[in-house]
Amino acid sequence: MADKQCSVAGTPALYEGRHAVRTRADRIFRIAVAVPASIVFLMLILIVGRIIIKGIPALNLDFFIRAQKPFGEAGGGVAHAIIGTILLLVLAAAISIPLSLLASLYLHEHRDSQKARILSSAISTLQGIPSIVIGVVIYSWVVVPLRGFSAIAGSVSLSIVMIPVMTTIMKESLDMVPPSYMEGALALGVPRWRALTGVLIPAARSGLKESIGLGVARAAGETAPLLFTAFGSPYLTFSVTGPVSSLPLLIYEYIKSPYEDWHQKAWGAAFLLVLFIFSLNILTGMKRNNE
Repeated sequence: MADKQCSVAGTPALYEGRHAVRTRADRIFRIAVAVPASIVFLMLILIVGRIIIKGIPALNLDFFIRAQKPFGEAGGGVAHAIIGTILLLVLAAAISIPLSLLASLYLHEHRDSQKARILSSAISTLQGIPSIVIGVVIYSWVVVPLRGFSAIAGSVSLSIVMIPVMTTIMKESLDMVPPSYMEGALALGVPRWRALTGVLIPAARSGLKESIGLGVARAAGETAPLLFTAFGSPYLTFSVTGPVSSLPLLIYEYIKSPYEDWHQKAWGAAFLLVLFIFSLNILTGMKRNNE
């Protein structure tokens, strides 16, 4: 009887000891998670802060409306790089969006087939290929046959960078649509292609838009593939059959030059590029939340 009373009396102390151990372990885990997260956030703040401090002083009217001045001459702007970036991204999106959508539809509709598994593995492999290798391949496929660098070659290389990102997210978005949507449409006698285009795709439009935004943001900062395809140009041009500049190419060329004025413009171009990517990600997230 006495032993039983001692056991009952010791139970609260035992519970308090275990609770203290769990509280201590929980506190250690929180710190272990918070420290790396804080370091990553601090690195982001430092990088963005540096770009803002160095980039904003370079912004003026000439920066946006004028092209590059001759080598060594101060002044001018990056209008040719802004136009070139827009041209490359529009062409790359026109190539990659239909291909990514068709590939994601195939993976969704034939998810258990051997061909779908092979296609999924190919997309994963393509996503891991360095972009500079893609640039070299497109150089041999497009630049050499066309006998010149061009916006077409640059957009093809960027589209290959975009396709794996967009296809993966599009496929996940399609998989999240409840199967009952398609089953209901097919039960009503709607042809399968009509059910896909009229029911499945509209139901997944939020994720599809997000995939396009992330794909464009992924390609917007690429430099390596453009070195072998678009090549860069100091002139303001809208031609898709000749060399064009882009903000990443301009940053690469200007920052390694001996001219201080070009260094300042490189920081300004970096600020524009970061602002564009951040705005695109924020806009994509806002649309997803609203829908």
